Amino acid sequence: MPENTLVTNVERSASSVVITQVWRYPASGKPTRCDDSLAAEEPLEIRVRGHGIAVTMRSPGSDYELAAGFLLTEGIVRNRRDIVGIAPCRQSDAPQNVLNVFLAPSVKVDFERLTRHVFASSSCGLCGKASIEAVHQHFPPIGSRLKISTRILARIAPAMRAAQSSFEQTGGLHAAAVFDEKGKLVVLREDIGRHNAVDKVLGYGFLQEVFPFDSHLLLVSGRASFEIMQKALAARIPIVCAISAPSSLAVEFARDSGQTLVGFLRGRTMNVYAGSERISGK
Repeated sequence: MPENTLVTNVERSASSVVITQVWRYPASGKPTRCDDSLAAEEPLEIRVRGHGIAVTMRSPGSDYELAAGFLLTEGIVRNRRDIVGIAPCRQSDAPQNVLNVFLAPSVKVDFERLTRHVFASSSCGLCGKASIEAVHQHFPPIGSRLKISTRILARIAPAMRAAQSSFEQTGGLHAAAVFDEKGKLVVLREDIGRHNAVDKVLGYGFLQEVFPFDSHLLLVSGRASFEIMQKALAARIPIVCAISAPSSLAVEFARDSGQTLVGFLRGRTMNVYAGSERISGK
């Protein structure tokens, strides 16, 4: 490990909430000046071997998990030993917003492919069958026989909502949560970006070596997109649930990847778009 590299379990704490002042206009009466809580948003640059490989707008906090989850879902790292350390870049003008990830010498990185992929996914999106086939070259489809009852699924959305402390203050943060097969919450993270929230929970599992999540399910607070299904596949998560709708490509990807995709999860009501064999009505 390079000198002064921080180990990954001593990350600096950071707040995802910022306080500002606003004029609040009630339905009747005079406006008052008061404090309001905002979801923090700052850029995070992830560097590997001196290369800046990604910049994402995120809510500060759990940044090491975000970096690890991103590298996992991009297929750069496979197991915990691949990451030697993670540390702020002290030479940067904003070290709190730039992370160096130190990889084991045996880890090979195709920087050209990675740069093209990250640029495409952040600007014009990924699309079509070719993209699904490209993902499957890194992460094969899932063959899990895990089954979850609708009774358990009905409990996880309220459990996630109750744990969203920053959303409670701001109303402006997405959440992602991993639950075990009995519906017990394993980890929840919030972020202004839904993909970042997913990377954070996956990074948690990766860094804490409670991985893969092949007997777990992922719940996201918004919609389910292609990228979220791809990230879940990288973590070998067989069941993905969303409070809102999935995209058409997310459904196609789930079916081709052997994943179960549940949308519009509202209590005991839900739509199952793929992998219904894993959902029981009991």
